[in-house]
Amino acid sequence: MVTDLVSLADLTGDEILELLELADVLKRIQKEGRPHPFLAGQSLAMIFEKPSLRTRVTFEVGMLQLGGHAVLLETRLGERESVPDVARNLDRWVDGIMARTFSHEVVTQLAEHSAIPVINALTDKLHPCQILADAQALREHKGDFVNLKLAFVGDGNNVCASWFHFAARIPLNVTLVCPPGYEVETDVLERAQRDAQGEVNVTHDLAEGLKDADAVYTDVWASMGQEEEQTTRKKTFMPYQVNAKTMKLAKKDAVFMHCLPAKRGLEVTNSVVDSPRSIVFDQAENRLHAKKAVLTRLMERDKEGLCPKKRARNT
Repeated sequence: MVTDLVSLADLTGDEILELLELADVLKRIQKEGRPHPFLAGQSLAMIFEKPSLRTRVTFEVGMLQLGGHAVLLETRLGERESVPDVARNLDRWVDGIMARTFSHEVVTQLAEHSAIPVINALTDKLHPCQILADAQALREHKGDFVNLKLAFVGDGNNVCASWFHFAARIPLNVTLVCPPGYEVETDVLERAQRDAQGEVNVTHDLAEGLKDADAVYTDVWASMGQEEEQTTRKKTFMPYQVNAKTMKLAKKDAVFMHCLPAKRGLEVTNSVVDSPRSIVFDQAENRLHAKKAVLTRLMERDKEGLCPKKRARNT
């Protein structure tokens, strides 16, 4: 039984699909206005090392809608006290920890030293919650993942890496289209290709990468912490901008996806992000429902009032 969400690579395909099904159910319940206090009386510590709009609002509102409470901590972990000590303190007070950090090791340390569920809300290496929300939106617009192709255009960053982890568990075809030298990390690529349920590829050719694509996905060219590379990256990535011409390389009914925030005029033009083919705000909405699914699955208590992680530690 999975007791944390650090990486989609830690989940089975069935566990991912179960989360997506639960997200669909929770979305329907909310739309119908029905109460669903599955986490009544529980608290979530939200740790932010990076600024946030979508992550903070959706986790905090999600906990409220589930009957619980969220506590905001804006801090840089490991500076005032060690990450293991933070974990050991928090698990005496709250029922779950959500962390949005720079270093991926910080989240893995929190999970290792905490007796309560830990959720990776973004690190420089991975972004699993984002991909669950994206996958929910993609399925809503395109149906089953089988035979679908997603072309990720841009940097092989944390979002791309999590898409590769997803493709290693779910039969979705994923191709990264990027400039030379900006590929996804080698270990992520090799693992995804070894375990792939669909096709996992990397190419530097836009026409090749977008051919037969059902979804065209892009992200900012310089992530948080890479601002000093903005000028160099703009020059390198501009040929990979997603614009009207780029979208014509994909299928006529291909959707456009972006995790937001978007740097309009850089990785994507207004004509694309605001077009009827864009589902970026469906993705953003589904971050609420997907995260509620993760919170519910990891934090919902059994009759004895113990979370699965604590039971595992105590046996």
